[in-house]
Amino acid sequence: MKVVRNYLYNAGYQLLNLIVPFITVPYIARVLGPKGVGINSYTNSIITYFLLLGTLGITVYGNREIAYHRDDIKERSRIFWEIEFLQLITIVIAYALFLGFDFFQTQYKAYFLLQSLWIIAGAFDISWLFMGMEDFKKTVLRNTLVKLISLAAIFLFVKTANDVGVYIFIIGIAQVLGNLTLWPYLPRVIQKPVFKGMNVWRHLGPTTMLFIPQVAAQVYLQLNKTMLGQFDSVIASGYYDYADKLVKMALAVITATGTVMLPHMSNLAAKGDMKRFNNALYKSFSFVSFLAIPLTFGIAAVATTLAPWYYGEQFAIVGRLIIIESPVAILIGWSNVIGLQYLMPLKRVKSYTKSVTYGAIINIVINIPLIVSLGVNGATIATVISESVVTGYQFWVVRHDIRFSRLFVDAWKYFVAAIIMFIVVYLLNCMMVISIGSLTAQIVEGILIYIGVLLVLQASIIVDGLQLLGKKF
Repeated sequence: MKVVRNYLYNAGYQLLNLIVPFITVPYIARVLGPKGVGINSYTNSIITYFLLLGTLGITVYGNREIAYHRDDIKERSRIFWEIEFLQLITIVIAYALFLGFDFFQTQYKAYFLLQSLWIIAGAFDISWLFMGMEDFKKTVLRNTLVKLISLAAIFLFVKTANDVGVYIFIIGIAQVLGNLTLWPYLPRVIQKPVFKGMNVWRHLGPTTMLFIPQVAAQVYLQLNKTMLGQFDSVIASGYYDYADKLVKMALAVITATGTVMLPHMSNLAAKGDMKRFNNALYKSFSFVSFLAIPLTFGIAAVATTLAPWYYGEQFAIVGRLIIIESPVAILIGWSNVIGLQYLMPLKRVKSYTKSVTYGAIINIVINIPLIVSLGVNGATIATVISESVVTGYQFWVVRHDIRFSRLFVDAWKYFVAAIIMFIVVYLLNCMMVISIGSLTAQIVEGILIYIGVLLVLQASIIVDGLQLLGKKF
């Protein structure tokens, strides 16, 4: 039940992450316009490279290491302080490199400085400690408060197209404050640092191994935006960013599974309980498929009317980009399970690294010709192809270790139900005038059809869910 509770906490927070942009993005799109949105998107994509360098692979590595030793407070404390001091050192180096980069900039110099708040925030990010402890309540509640305050600040202070800097500052300072709010809880779970015998550098190698796949994974998003800004325009970068945002907002509820399951699976692996480990993996994969497959078809069904209504007529092109990118929900969902919930807990980091590195290489190779020939459509296609490579390679790596017949046992049922749902929702979308009411009606109708078809097909996740409810009530 602890895993379920943590998932509900994290999924609830991810829903808030979905709702807040759902409220702010249309407002920002209309106030800042395509150029302002593009400037934010482009400058943030550059800052992300420095943030990745500063945090290395510490978020995932720290999460896993704390999970391995969470029952030993002395060892847990030693590992925490070693990793945190390493993080402070690498952030200082990354920020120094950023200042050197910004010194030579002639365009967007001030915006880059404001975006650098994200790098500063990275120094104080200890969410990995509480995730490793499987204590998601603290991170969720504190970040929720900061998120709501930043939401209010956006509506209060971002009023015109000249407020791009104000918007960037609000988002950046919210990230800093959100990370700082976790520190008061530290004395309850961690002892004071003991500097004698502390070995910060022993973590550099393992975190660097995780840094490589993190950088490669960011290539799909950040490099696409950067290249669009260079080879097309910052406006095209903004279009791509907003299409990606809408897909990723919906995907957040799915990837919440990986965030919760990583420490749980790592702890099972550390105990050598492989029977429970494998059972949890199959259940998690089925659950992710159950969510990701209808999400892909649902987004595609409403995309062409949702985008101009949600973002404004200036962003009508985003609808087509969303349809192209929608399969990413399934691909990332599956790679999230295999990569974060299987390969990482078993310390098969090399295989995980190869998968995202190959995806990044493919992305770089095909990005330029696709952007030059197809513009922003090409960048979106490159994203889908790259994610396909990542997921495909991970499946190939585990082909002798995992029973695919059990992994995909109900997948065909999810696809059948999702396709039927797509047809109905698409027809409704064509007939109805888009509004909050009609969109809600289409979502509810889609969910009912999807669940109804799965009931008829006797999908195991529905049968198990009904049995669980029967026991409760």
